[in-house]
Amino acid sequence: MAHTACFHCGEALPGGHPVESLDGTPRAFCCHGCAGAARWIRDAGLGDYYRIRDVEGLRVGEERADYSAWDRADVLAGHSRETATGREITVLVEGMRCAACAWLIDRALRRLPGIDDVRANAVTGRVVIAWNPDRMPISQALEALASIGYRPHLAPGEALERERRRENRTMLIRLGVAGLGMLQAMMFAEALYLDFDNQMPVATRDFFRWIAFLLATPVVFYSGWPFISGMLREVRFGRLGMDTLVASSVLLAYGASLVETLRGGPHVWIDAAVMFVFLLLAARALEAFARHRANAAVDTLSRARPALAWRLDGAGRSEQVPLASLAVGDIVRVPGGETVPADGVLLDDGEFDEALLTGESHPVPRRVGEPVLAGSSCRGAATRLRVERTGQDTRLSHLVRLVEEAQNQRPRVAQVAEAFASRFVVSLFVIAALVFATWWHIAPERAFEVMLAVLVISCPCALSLAIPTALGTSHGALARLGVLSLRPDALDTLARADALLIDKTGTLTDGSPSLVDLELFGTLDRAQVLASVAALERESGHPLAAAFRDVDVASARRVVIHAGRGVEGEVAGRRMRVGRADFAAGRHDDGAVWLGDGFTAHARLGFADRPRADAAAAVTRLDALGLPPEMLTGDSGVAASLVAGATGIGTWRARQSPEDKLARVRQLQSQGRVVAMIGDGINDAPVLAGADVSIAMAGGAALAHRSADLVLAGSALERLPDAIELARRTRRIIRQNLAWAGAYNVIALPFAAAGLVTPWIAALGMAGSSLLVTFNALRLARARPARRIRAMPEASPRPLQPRAT
Repeated sequence: MAHTACFHCGEALPGGHPVESLDGTPRAFCCHGCAGAARWIRDAGLGDYYRIRDVEGLRVGEERADYSAWDRADVLAGHSRETATGREITVLVEGMRCAACAWLIDRALRRLPGIDDVRANAVTGRVVIAWNPDRMPISQALEALASIGYRPHLAPGEALERERRRENRTMLIRLGVAGLGMLQAMMFAEALYLDFDNQMPVATRDFFRWIAFLLATPVVFYSGWPFISGMLREVRFGRLGMDTLVASSVLLAYGASLVETLRGGPHVWIDAAVMFVFLLLAARALEAFARHRANAAVDTLSRARPALAWRLDGAGRSEQVPLASLAVGDIVRVPGGETVPADGVLLDDGEFDEALLTGESHPVPRRVGEPVLAGSSCRGAATRLRVERTGQDTRLSHLVRLVEEAQNQRPRVAQVAEAFASRFVVSLFVIAALVFATWWHIAPERAFEVMLAVLVISCPCALSLAIPTALGTSHGALARLGVLSLRPDALDTLARADALLIDKTGTLTDGSPSLVDLELFGTLDRAQVLASVAALERESGHPLAAAFRDVDVASARRVVIHAGRGVEGEVAGRRMRVGRADFAAGRHDDGAVWLGDGFTAHARLGFADRPRADAAAAVTRLDALGLPPEMLTGDSGVAASLVAGATGIGTWRARQSPEDKLARVRQLQSQGRVVAMIGDGINDAPVLAGADVSIAMAGGAALAHRSADLVLAGSALERLPDAIELARRTRRIIRQNLAWAGAYNVIALPFAAAGLVTPWIAALGMAGSSLLVTFNALRLARARPARRIRAMPEASPRPLQPRAT
């Protein structure tokens, strides 16, 4: 049978691919790296990996990365910590996709001398390695990890990792103590409940109560401490919330049970207290899981930050240095398989995997002179680049800061729900007091029990969890789609949007215009025209500057940008204008770009800009969602009609200045429409800021990012309808959760007040309600990934033939 894919990684087989016999069966591999990994796995007796894995591994490749710099003292000091037997480090691993991967990593590393412990987590993509530096350098373990197809990256920092591990460990211990305590206390409580005829000896009954009471103490004061500390914090700030209600209910049940045990009363409520704590902790653990999944956006971006770089000196010798040592103007070598350490300009042609930044599944070819971003990974031969931005100035750092700021803010809908829950808690205390007073006159012996049931069953836990869990889960799903949310209310507003405005250049098109026609006037030759236009366009930051990346640029001074019309400046001692014909050459606007002095024409230039490969498919899906886009562009009507026809857009407006675009937004808003706007350029910043919800392309200007609510991390425009679908699903699920939480409280409260519900059943009902809204919110994690679009064939622009007139 002919082999079509690599046995180890599943990639397509090239010509002349290696074939290895494993356990008597011939296996084909895409490269010798994958073949070596399979041999090592077989020889180590770990061949079950191929039987139990869910997905193929990552391509190993021929070139081996050098991890020797990880042994440096300054690197270890910042990313590892001392233990009793050596040191411990947490690494983020690329390619760990299922439980079988974690199983293989664990067993492969434990075979190395000097490894004390390995803990691989396929969910978080982290591997914790404890080793003895006296017996083995950490680089040896990392090389072994890379040799079987798992590329390690330094985690954001040991302090952050240690805090995250401590938080997770504490939560699991609290939940474990609460679970064990609840099971044991309920066992003794059940024996007391089964004594229907009160025939159990008093000494035995009290013994069971004291045992249950002792078992409940660590549950209440250790496992329940988050609620107690939260209550103390709320009381200190004069704001009653869910923690106050939970902690007071648990402490009331615990304290009253102690009093009843001491005086030999007929009832105790230890079972309700421990069940309340355990079930609420379980709901909070699920909510925290959803929050951590949402934080994966920042983790993914952080993983794209390397810690070390290969810097070249004047003689071409390379030295591996910490990232902080890089400066603008340094020449950096990026070996194949390693991550680009800083934003820069390529000095060699290369191919780069931008999946961690943009979600694009295929490597992107880049030519000499093109920009390359920190966080992308070099594929194939090593390349060189000249550093232009480092550290916090890179686009990667810019996006990380925007996402972190968004995660630290709370959406308006969550603030409203929390405010309502706070008022509801105050009302509930009043209702519970009235219920207690009523039952004190009807049946004093049941007054406390009924009041406790009212407090427990009506706890607004479901209301408090409904929105944060849904938003946390949806933001995690949004990040996996390749969309970064930069504003807390972005998703909610996107779900309500009923009008969509879209820019043309760089948004509907790929933003790489090419010069296809040049007509000369006057005395300037072709080289002078191209140099003048390139100088003015590059100073303006306009996307047309991409068409002149290979042109020797003249210097432009006193540059003035006339939004929607063109650029004016001084080039080679002459005052020049480039832009519309009426602005640059004093002629009637014909849709082309003109170079002149405002009165006299020097040249007429024609450009072609291809629509994005998935633009037509994205427009079709937006139409199906009831959100047909309207295109606004500063280009001519001819250029606009061509792109509109190619993408299926029915409504468009040409020659729109930034003021015109903003006026269109205001016009729609005055009609009661909720307007969404997507663009990428500096001149889109005003309209992005004016729209109800705005989306910027990742390749656009930083100013556009600061004005936007969402950023499409890659070039796939189909992520936009994906994000709209997810936003609408999120809104539906939040409404479902709120409806359920409200209906539950309306239905349950009368039953509890009527004395028909015992406290432990109330705890079960409350927790069941909380878990229901949590599981409903977790359904948002099943987001449909953006479609893979086959690239359009390259256009063949007609050759430039300057024509003198």
